[in-house]
Amino acid sequence: MDDLRHIPGTPVFQGEQAKRGYALNKMCFSFNDAANRAAFLGDEEGYMDRYRLNEEQRAAIRSRNVGQLIAAGGNVYYLAKFAGIFGLNVQDIGAQQTGMTIEAFKAFLASQGT
Repeated sequence: MDDLRHIPGTPVFQGEQAKRGYALNKMCFSFNDAANRAAFLGDEEGYMDRYRLNEEQRAAIRSRNVGQLIAAGGNVYYLAKFAGIFGLNVQDIGAQQTGMTIEAFKAFLASQGT
């Protein structure tokens, strides 16, 4: 398992990452409820206070950058709830993670099909 921690450019979600991102993931899980999504959109800073996000997590939320959220302890399955609030889909997230434009990422995906 130690080798998994050394995959270049790939944060591995294991125990320590889960502990680190607990508050962030708990907040994102709350977005299953429409009222919570509305509350977040109404007062993002207050909502982050409610879940006691640290400054790294807050900065990542403010930037809407899923890669930063993963680095801050986020689990992609919970982060999908956050991304959905802003109309981001899996391809948008993939483009962010790879540093590509959405058009370049879609072209890359299309080139991989057989």
